[in-house]
Amino acid sequence: MSSGLETVLPMMDSTVDTSDQENVTEFDYPTEVACDKDSVRRFGAVYLPVLYSLVFVFGLLGNSLVLWVLITCKKMKSIPDMCLLNLAISDLLFVVCLPFQAHYAADQWVFGDAMCKLITAVYYIGFFSSIFFITLISLDRYLAVVHAVFALRVRTPTWGIIMSSVVWAVSTAASVPAFVFYREIWVDESLCCLPNYPSESEMAWELVTHFEINILGWLLPLSVLIYCNYHIIRNLQGSKSRQKVKACQLILVVVIVFFLFWTPYNAVVLLLTLQKWDLLDSCTMMKGLDQALQITVTISLIHCCLNPVIYAFVGEKFKKYLSDLGHKYFANVPMCRRFTAFAIFSLDRTSSEKTTSTYSAASNMVL
Repeated sequence: MSSGLETVLPMMDSTVDTSDQENVTEFDYPTEVACDKDSVRRFGAVYLPVLYSLVFVFGLLGNSLVLWVLITCKKMKSIPDMCLLNLAISDLLFVVCLPFQAHYAADQWVFGDAMCKLITAVYYIGFFSSIFFITLISLDRYLAVVHAVFALRVRTPTWGIIMSSVVWAVSTAASVPAFVFYREIWVDESLCCLPNYPSESEMAWELVTHFEINILGWLLPLSVLIYCNYHIIRNLQGSKSRQKVKACQLILVVVIVFFLFWTPYNAVVLLLTLQKWDLLDSCTMMKGLDQALQITVTISLIHCCLNPVIYAFVGEKFKKYLSDLGHKYFANVPMCRRFTAFAIFSLDRTSSEKTTSTYSAASNMVL
């Protein structure tokens, strides 16, 4: 697969002769196809550890806070709450892999063959499940707003558990090739964590994994996001309330952010697919794509830091529970007595209960 751990070293042919060694394989390229990518390695060794570390810190803090609030607040048992909980777990799977990737980018893979398989598999489970839960959140909002009567029958805790289980099952299945084929390999006197596809089906496996990322991890989710949120906005157009405006803004942010942060990476993966067909086989192009992959995969990882902001911190119910927990645990701390961060997140229950407008109710489904 063409992301994650593979971005810190150049993309390369992963066919390896494993007949003479049991665990760690050494592989050298034929001279005629060698392409000097030292500049790409040096760029990644400086650029990637810093950004991976920043994403790790902010992603860990933001998603851990979301997880803490959702687990602590026992009353949050709706489908959106389940999706937010699982989305936070998915993003945490992303970020726990980053310290390993940061070290790998700066030096070489030193964590062993088993960890190579495990970290890569965890990365891809987080990759697919995060995108799928974002898609599921939009689908749930679509049903709640556009098909409200039907939603009353299907938007149950049981349905939420079933859909969450399906997402985790599909994500795990999609990561199986990474767990099977990735391994610790010697390349140019350095230990690498790379895919080792069977030589007779190497091209087929590479194309399958590339298209899996492009279609299953980007095209289908983006199509669902656009379709669902377009119809939600159309449904909310009959109201000029402030809630409706906020709901429409949030919907646009969800689609735009997903597109901006994931499209560059998927475009590079598509170009790498063309490279496998020898359509972009010059050394200059190969080095350019490797460097572009390093940059775009980091951009896509930043999305896991934004998910708590987009899906949790702007939601009225989540902000209320965050405010309640803040008052519960920090109200008596001298430094926090005058701190207004918790107060600004409070929700007026009375005005919320008196909101009877259909459009306001629909907006609340989104927010």
